[in-house]
Amino acid sequence: MNEGKSDRRENAHRISHIESTPHRRTASASWRAWPTRTARNAAIAALCIWTTSYWNAALAQHKSMLDERVTQQSVADTICKPGYADTVSPPLDEMLAHKNQLLAERGIDADDSTDYALDRRVPIVLGGSPDALENFDLLPWGGHRGERRKELLTAKLKRCVCAGKMSLSAAQAAIAGDWPAQYAHLRRASCEDDQPGRATDSDDDGS
Repeated sequence: MNEGKSDRRENAHRISHIESTPHRRTASASWRAWPTRTARNAAIAALCIWTTSYWNAALAQHKSMLDERVTQQSVADTICKPGYADTVSPPLDEMLAHKNQLLAERGIDADDSTDYALDRRVPIVLGGSPDALENFDLLPWGGHRGERRKELLTAKLKRCVCAGKMSLSAAQAAIAGDWPAQYAHLRRASCEDDQPGRATDSDDDGS
């Protein structure tokens, strides 16, 4: 009889141990993941502080590059709205005229025009002016400072802004400043807590 009671107590102990194990494992996994999330958030916060400070110092000279319709309060109805850039972009022939003018000013042969992109210093999807001459630039498509690379970074910054992880002004400062120097750091930053894999897209640098 005593042996039966002992067996029942032992079985109860085993069941209790089995039921509690997954919870301990889950808690342990969450604890291990916590420093990673904290580090990512701290990195984004530090970057936002730096870029906002830079932007505030240089805002006066950059105002002409911005679209006054796009503010921190209006991002949901403007740049974060699918297809927004297409609705405000100038006609193609007007864009080609701007590109040809820049090519001529920089002494680039027309035969080499396909190697260059008409760039906006602050892209439309980050609140840049669609048609201000001050916002236009000419960049090679490839290379460390090329348009392909900048487009990848622009898409990442837009996701950060639309996810509420970065302010519009911080994103504008990052892309209008020395973005190639900040490229690797910015591309590694995670702007979607529920999709951590998206932060690894820095493997493709677009060059």
